[in-house]
Amino acid sequence: MTHSTPDALLRPDDGDALRQALRQVHDRSGIPVLFGGQVENGLLNLSQHIGVRTAALRGLTVRAEAGLGGRVLATGRPAGVSDYRSARSITHDYDRPVLAEGIRSVVAVPVVVSGGVRAVLYGAGRGTAPLGDRAADAVADASRRLAAELAVRDEVDRRLRLLNAAQGSAADGHRGVPLEELRQVHAELRSMAQQVSDGDLRGRLLDAAGRLVGPPAAPSTPGPALAPRELDVLAQVALGCSNAETGRRLSLLPETVKSYLRSAMRKLGASTRWEAVVAARRRGLLP
Repeated sequence: MTHSTPDALLRPDDGDALRQALRQVHDRSGIPVLFGGQVENGLLNLSQHIGVRTAALRGLTVRAEAGLGGRVLATGRPAGVSDYRSARSITHDYDRPVLAEGIRSVVAVPVVVSGGVRAVLYGAGRGTAPLGDRAADAVADASRRLAAELAVRDEVDRRLRLLNAAQGSAADGHRGVPLEELRQVHAELRSMAQQVSDGDLRGRLLDAAGRLVGPPAAPSTPGPALAPRELDVLAQVALGCSNAETGRRLSLLPETVKSYLRSAMRKLGASTRWEAVVAARRRGLLP
């Protein structure tokens, strides 16, 4: 899951997100053995492990179609076996490391983003009883949440690449980013920041959005600070969004949007939503 990003300091290590996903499964389900890895160049590299007793699975590289993980990598669909040693639905390329760990029942679930498998999460047990549907559901839920997190990170990278390319063109004397596009990116970065569970990434997204805001248009006396959600709402209003559309974009009820907007207007000394947007721009809060 290697990506060239426009800002190496912006995107956290995806391996950390994978490790966190496995820890959450372990805490919530009690599955004794959990492991997984990212897909790079068509190969699955097992880099994260919880509950293992040996080093047999550490650093193992899994090929498509080979073993249980290879089957999941090739099909993009979850799969499991109740007795790994005797399972006929998979190849046995990796019997030595799997059996050395004493694993019998295994479930493997892909992390699918934009139609491609980006990682695979495994849950396993050493006993004779299969893991069961509850364990499989716990791993599948973690896979979905991790996929959503990676999708947001990808979208952030994509938008920043476009923005950086346009700003680079401007520096070379070509046309820069259209103002409305810059405002759109600013609003979407702030919206994305509310969708991610990683606090570090959320802060960096907000920092990136802040870098898109220019200096105040005119000197002014600072007033009460706007709350983050008040600024989120104003960023959407600045794009021409209604309260209902703003609510959909920010996952807020329309009445909640109205409440944030009224509060922002009061702090900015504005009598209309558009006056609030202008005042926020003068303070250097919006592009």
